[in-house]
Amino acid sequence: MGNLLFIVLGLALLVAGGNWLLKAAVALSLRLAIPKIVIGMTVVSFATSAPELIVSINAALEGFPDLALGNVVGSNIANLGLVLAITVLLGSIDVRRSFYTTDWPVMMVASLLFVGFIYFDGVLQQYEGIILVVFLFLFLVFLLRFQKTAVVDEMPEDDELLPLYKIVLFLGIGGTALWGGSELLIDGAVGMAETFGVSDRVIGITIVSVGTSIPELAASVIAVIKKEKAISLGNLIGSNIFNLLAVLGITSIITPIHVVDQGLLSSDIFWMLGISFLILPLVFFPRGLRLGWRDGIVLLGVYALFVYITLN
Repeated sequence: MGNLLFIVLGLALLVAGGNWLLKAAVALSLRLAIPKIVIGMTVVSFATSAPELIVSINAALEGFPDLALGNVVGSNIANLGLVLAITVLLGSIDVRRSFYTTDWPVMMVASLLFVGFIYFDGVLQQYEGIILVVFLFLFLVFLLRFQKTAVVDEMPEDDELLPLYKIVLFLGIGGTALWGGSELLIDGAVGMAETFGVSDRVIGITIVSVGTSIPELAASVIAVIKKEKAISLGNLIGSNIFNLLAVLGITSIITPIHVVDQGLLSSDIFWMLGISFLILPLVFFPRGLRLGWRDGIVLLGVYALFVYITLN
């Protein structure tokens, strides 16, 4: 019971901390007169991926590498199999052309790059982390130069110019909440794994990953309720790209990540590749560049099967 409380409290702090950090980051960008497009691609992406980043760094440093890896791999599966599925079950979404020209190919290359690095030796080395971060940087430069229209300010009403003391306060509180939340979440997850006799990987790839995907899920549901297309397939794919290249890249630069539970290499990474690939035919069939409730049922079914197989 105590472990579950730690997990719930940790997730609550992560969501709140991420939100405060995002507010501060956007306000700081506005104060420094950074162009909107740069804010959307870098500041906002980084802030919304902050929970995954902090949890992964903390888990790796504390000696729980499978939590770090499971968190990212599980988050990528949950973003498409759970968050996207629920979104399109609540209302169909139109997919932009940039999906098949940029977003999806980059996500697949990032996924294959990560799998190639970790599959053969079971370690994500520091130099491999540097390659992932460099790839992210090149991708951002490419977007800035050639794909400016692919980046949309999703929630302009959130752009609030705050006084400097508030920005510093939000940065401080947000950063502290993220770190404290990650500590509680890791303690609770490791405790729960020991209680149920399962590996850190299983808890990381199910409970922890879904928890760190809560901000994306909340944003998606709110967007559908408001009848806004404020969440798009591009956002979730962008989140997956960022998780692989920034979260795992930065974490492995700080400390190499070693696979402990082989289930990550024999099963989880292939589920991640499979559901990432599945998005392509779903977008084009039965109606081109549109995702509807039938696609949502397929994705949710795949995610439910993944969780069932992982837990058994």
